[in-house]
Order: sequence, then C-alpha cells, then structure tokens
Amino acid sequence: MSTKAISGRRKGLLGNMTDTNLLTSITVAVFIVMYVCAVAFLQEGFLKPQTLFNLLNANAALIILSCGMTLVMITGGIDISVGGVTALVSMSCAVLLDKQGGDVIGAIFLAIGIGLAFGLVQGFLVAYLEIQPFIVTLAGMFFARGMTTIVNKDPFNVANEGFVGLKETRLIIPLLGSVNKKGNYVDAYVEIGVVVALLIVAILFVVLKWTKTGRNFYAVGGNRQSALMLGINVKRTTFMSYVICGLLAGIGGFVYFMHVGSGSPSHATGAEMNAIASSIIGGTMLTGGVGNIIGTLFGTMSLALIQTIVSSVGLDQAWWTGITIAAMLCIFLVVQSVIISRRKKKNNSSKESEVKESTNAADGKDK
Repeated sequence: MSTKAISGRRKGLLGNMTDTNLLTSITVAVFIVMYVCAVAFLQEGFLKPQTLFNLLNANAALIILSCGMTLVMITGGIDISVGGVTALVSMSCAVLLDKQGGDVIGAIFLAIGIGLAFGLVQGFLVAYLEIQPFIVTLAGMFFARGMTTIVNKDPFNVANEGFVGLKETRLIIPLLGSVNKKGNYVDAYVEIGVVVALLIVAILFVVLKWTKTGRNFYAVGGNRQSALMLGINVKRTTFMSYVICGLLAGIGGFVYFMHVGSGSPSHATGAEMNAIASSIIGGTMLTGGVGNIIGTLFGTMSLALIQTIVSSVGLDQAWWTGITIAAMLCIFLVVQSVIISRRKKKNNSSKESEVKESTNAADGKDK
C-alpha cells in the first residue's frame, strides 16, 4: 500500500477530529464532568434547572464578548478594550435614558454605534497601519474607561419605564420549574439577554463553519503568508474581525446594561480578561487558526460554573476564585501546547512522506 493511501486512510479515520474539534470536545467534557460533580456533592442547588439558567442570565454579556474575542484570536489578534467599551456603553445608555429623555431604541442604536466606532478605528490601526493589536486595544481600553468617567462619574440606577419593563421581562421555560422552600412552584426563566447571546453564538457558528469568510479567518490566523498565496485579502479579513468584535462589544454592553440596570465607571472591570480566559478554556489558541464558538460558549459557562462551585463550598474570598481559574487556565494552556506539538509532528511526518515519495519516484525514473 502506498504512502498516499495510508495517509488518506488516516485522514478518513480522524477527519472529524481536527485540533478545533478536539479542543472543543475537551471543553464540553470538562463542563459536563464539573456539573455532574456539583450535582453529586452539592445537590441542593445544582439539581434545579434554574441554577443552569442563572449561569446563562448572569453571563449572557460575557458570552457575547467572548465570541468577539474568539473571532479576533482566531485571526491571531487580541482585543483588550471590550471591558472598557462595555462600561462606556452602559454609562452612555444610562445617561441617555435617565437624564436625556431618550428611549430604548435610541439606546440600542447608541450601543451599537459605540461598539462599531471602536471596532472600525482599532481594526484600521491593526490591519492597515500594522500596529501591534495589544498596544492599539490597550489604548482603546484606557480611552473607553476615561470616556465613561467623562460621560458621568457617579453610579446610578436607571428609572426609565420602558427600559425597566425590558429589563424585567422574563422568558418562561415550560416544565423545568421547581418548588421553593415555601412549597410553591416557581417557573424556570431566562432573561432576554440570554436569547440574544445564544442567537449570536448560532450565527457565528454558521459563519465560521460554512462560509468563505469564516474559512478566511482561520486561514489568516493559521498562516498569513499561506493565506496571501491563496489570494485572501489578509488586511481586510483582519479588519473585519475587529469590526465584528467591536460590534459584539456594543451589543454585549447593552445586554450587560439590561442585566445590571445601572451606569457606573466600575462596570465590567476585568471583563476583557474573563473573555480571553473563556476563549482559551473554550479551545481557542493564542497562536491563531484554531477556535470554535461552541467551545467558547462552554468555556464561558465553565468559568461561571467554577465561580459558583467555589462560592457554594464556602470559599467566598475573591482569591479562591482567582486561584481556581488560574489553575484551569494553566491546564488548558498545557493541553494547547500538546495540540501544537501534535500538529507540528503531523506536518513534519507529511513532509517526510512527500520527500520519500519524490525520492522513490526519481529513483524509478533513473532505473
């Protein structure tokens, strides 16, 4: 059997288990194992479906921010301004609704406009002026935080009736309610932000999986030179990733605003780090070219679940959560290193096979 036939057979057996699929499978498995362990050892709370829905309710904005971060990281970049943009969106929308007499529709457009503005500017600087993305988005983070304080320096709750009605809207999940301590049946529910987050996850999954644009993102992150040789417009693809990330930061900022119902300069502090951590736990590689939106969803949920478990066992101090997240990040970074080594070995073995085939072919011609 020829070397080509053997390699083709291997590809047939492992065709679906790409680096992306492997890392995503690990993330999903880790989340399931952690939740099963939580149910087994902390039964009282985790047996209720509402506990899982509460994880989604509290982290809908982070899911959206992490999706944008994943998109940028797949292309080999980074965006640490998303937390600042979230705070700026929250404060700007709060001022518009509570102090300027605005309405919810106007606040939504304002949030999207702020996010797009950051995405366009940062994307242009990174893609076309080729400035390091860390420096550009660091400046964006400081600018957003500073602008948040300029818009309004004091935290306050929003009393706009239309917004309060939207904030308090709950979508009932039938047949998954539970009985509370008083013996009353309580329906399970999710907030509107959860629907928005899951819809964005579904759209980005389709884009990355089945569109030319999605394939371009992976190609640019995997090898920029090869992407250029394939005729991909690398600068435009990079620019698009930052624009979409900025747009999602604006949407995520409004979802965050709907959840907290207030404006404050301290809102979303550390959200950019949590988004990066969620993406890494979800299987997105810092080197680019590998990532999956479904993995990011479960990475965000795993991060939230760890915090809930640590709090449930009585370790309420902030450092315990930080230590646990750091340990989990280290584990996933080690797994990613193993995957990178696996990929390098594959590439080297395929190159050796090609060299052997060409050598054998040349020897045959000589004979």
